[in-house]
Amino acid sequence: MTSGASARGGEPAPHPGPDPGLAPGPGPDPDPDPDDFVSQVVAVVESIPPGRVMTYGSVAAALGSRASRAVGQVMAYAGADLPWWRVIRASGHAPRDHEQRALEQYRVEGTPLLWSRSGTFRVDLERASHRP
Repeated sequence: MTSGASARGGEPAPHPGPDPGLAPGPGPDPDPDPDDFVSQVVAVVESIPPGRVMTYGSVAAALGSRASRAVGQVMAYAGADLPWWRVIRASGHAPRDHEQRALEQYRVEGTPLLWSRSGTFRVDLERASHRP
C-alpha cells in the first residue's frame, strides 16, 4: 500500500478532522505577520489606485515571487473585501466570471479599456498598469 492510500483500492484515506477533545484555535490574528504571503498580496492589492490595474503575475513580481496562481488563490478566498477588479489576467481581461461586475467598476473609475468588434472588452494594460 502506498503512503496515504487506504485498503479501498488506492483511494486516499479520509482526513479524520479536528480532534473533538482539543480546544478551538485562537481565531484570527489581529496583527497579521507582514511576511505572510496573503498579507503581502492584500497590501499590494490595496495599494492599486482607482483606474489602474495589476495582473496576477505583476502582483506576484512585486513580492519577489513568480507565484501568480497563488495570488489568484488569495484573491479567490480573500478578495471580496478588496478592490478585486483591479487584479486582472495577463491578457487584460477581467477576472473570469466577474466581467460584468468588473466593467461597472472600470466605468466608475475611468479605467482605460479596449473594445473588440464583437463587443468584448479588456483593460488597456499599456495605459492602466500600476507599478508599485
